[in-house]
Amino acid sequence: MLAVKTLSNNLATYRRNVYAMGDKFEISVVGNDHLLANEQINIAICEINRVEKLLSAFGDDSNIKQINRNAGIEPVKANGEIFRLIDRALQISELTHGAFDITYFTGNNVTGNDNALVENAPVKTAPYSVMQTNYQSVILDAAKQTIFLKEKGMRIGFGANSKGYAADRAKYVLQMNGVNSGVINSGGDLLTWGTQPNHKPWTVAAADPEQRKQPFAHLNISDMAFATSVNAEKYASVSKKKFQSVTNTNKGFPVSEIKSVSIISPTAELSDAMASPVINIGVNAGMYLINQLNQIACIIIDDQNRVYTSKDVTI
Repeated sequence: MLAVKTLSNNLATYRRNVYAMGDKFEISVVGNDHLLANEQINIAICEINRVEKLLSAFGDDSNIKQINRNAGIEPVKANGEIFRLIDRALQISELTHGAFDITYFTGNNVTGNDNALVENAPVKTAPYSVMQTNYQSVILDAAKQTIFLKEKGMRIGFGANSKGYAADRAKYVLQMNGVNSGVINSGGDLLTWGTQPNHKPWTVAAADPEQRKQPFAHLNISDMAFATSVNAEKYASVSKKKFQSVTNTNKGFPVSEIKSVSIISPTAELSDAMASPVINIGVNAGMYLINQLNQIACIIIDDQNRVYTSKDVTI
């Protein structure tokens, strides 16, 4: 059902919820035509479903499944879109010194269950992922557009950045279809463009995970993506979206110094991918990393309820 949230100067925010990629998406578009808004939201949903199928390890025609099944055997010709997504993921892995990593280990070698742990894959779990998989074992050949996983039993999965990428793609197709303002909410992470019907910017109130009704910041996130990751080892009941336990990839034990991290960047894919790694590497290293990058900011809450912000954030 299409809901109308607000109305101003003949403009309204039309929104609809849909379940996809294991989570709830809420798609909101600003316009003045109920029927047109409904058609536009349908287009966005179709794109999200397309991305879900593209990145799935299910089905004999799955490119991801082919790549995984040939781990330790031979390179596989990759779909151009998948190749670029993996390339960006490896760049984030390099940037975070492996704190973000799309590789994982099934223990099933070539003939095992390729679908096992796909949703959990991007967050390291001891002992296998610490010892036997590494993003540096993913070999890309740009000229041939092939992907090769060097170790048998090695797999790749996109649980940490797939919903962000789907949101980016939904925004793109909406803009191509004339939607000048809107919001994609993917499991609590937000991607916005344009302005509200009253021409004010889109804002978000980021909250302490222990006091979700007590916002500590109202941030302008127009034309930006906002993603939050909670340390699920301590707050699993608060965040259903990122339910995996965050671990230190070098030592294999849970990290508890950070309670939550919120990342603001131009794309949902980047914000989604960077949130958990900052939890992983800690307050000081995480803040130092973010402050070295352009067009990205963060808010960190530690387990003493202290709030840290990067250089471009004022709360």
